[in-house]
Amino acid sequence: MAAAAAALHQAIGSFRYSNSALNQDNGIASYRSISKGVNRDFPLSKGRTGRSRKTNLTVTQASDFQTAVLSPSNGKAVESKKKSNEAALILIRHGESLWNEKNLFTGCVDVPLTKKGVEEAVQAGKKISNIPIDVIYTSSLIRAQMTAMLAMTQHRRQKVPIIVHTENEQASTWSRIFSEETKKQCIPVITAWQLNERMYGELQGLNKQETAERYGKEQVHEWRRSYDIPPPSGESLEMCAERAVAYFKQSIVPQLESGKNVLIAAHGNSLRSIIMYLDNLTSQEVISLELSTGVPMLYIVKDGSFIRRGSPVAPEEPGVYAYTKSLAHYRQKLDDKVQS
Repeated sequence: MAAAAAALHQAIGSFRYSNSALNQDNGIASYRSISKGVNRDFPLSKGRTGRSRKTNLTVTQASDFQTAVLSPSNGKAVESKKKSNEAALILIRHGESLWNEKNLFTGCVDVPLTKKGVEEAVQAGKKISNIPIDVIYTSSLIRAQMTAMLAMTQHRRQKVPIIVHTENEQASTWSRIFSEETKKQCIPVITAWQLNERMYGELQGLNKQETAERYGKEQVHEWRRSYDIPPPSGESLEMCAERAVAYFKQSIVPQLESGKNVLIAAHGNSLRSIIMYLDNLTSQEVISLELSTGVPMLYIVKDGSFIRRGSPVAPEEPGVYAYTKSLAHYRQKLDDKVQS
């Protein structure tokens, strides 16, 4: 594959603090967060496909990315025997839902995507179509699951995402796959209520504008944007973070440490909670963090560190995926398969 100049773009509105600046010094692009006197740089490698400049990431081969399969005994993701010291983590907030469109508080009400939300999920899938994915985690809500499934229809490997059912012995038995070859062409999808959106309590189903008129804009803003103040009978962001981060650390981090590449499709507040943990944000920084619907964010995981790479741009931009040589090798393998 001919080398192409890298195109590193931060999707506007996809990952924004109250103040930010894109810096380019000595061939390195970085996203700078400036909030409450805190200044952080997140390095982005810049160079040609297959080449990595000024990066501390260890090079691994595409063969190190082992595909997770469904265990015939319990339906859970099987740990790969071959471990990689590098993995990819992709976070996607679900596409627009029918209640987003109607300006209603949704929370944990299980509402599907709009036509626009479907299109957003498909576009997100195109942006990550060259990034290896071994296991998918979603919330238990349909809008997150639809986003993950629609995104995977665009992936170049064309592996089939299959929801893992372990709620009881019968569910595990009945969803068993008997073909080893078929298992290799599947990606397990694990659903978890801990990744659900923040529960908005008595606000769920109410119109946001009408609620602001009834209780006052300041009160509603405090319920929506404060860190530790919950809406009536609902969860604060702090409470949402407790369950989401605990699940991430217990169930997802081990997959990443084993070299698995993970996609998480979830919600604005559960993902903000995880990003707060990954980027070591303060409670003040996280409340100013905005995540756009249907825009993927890529992290590289290495030696216990999470290095944010921003949002991939599009599959026709090869350089975007050359954040590390292992991702470049993976894309090269996909290109070679198409040409053969």
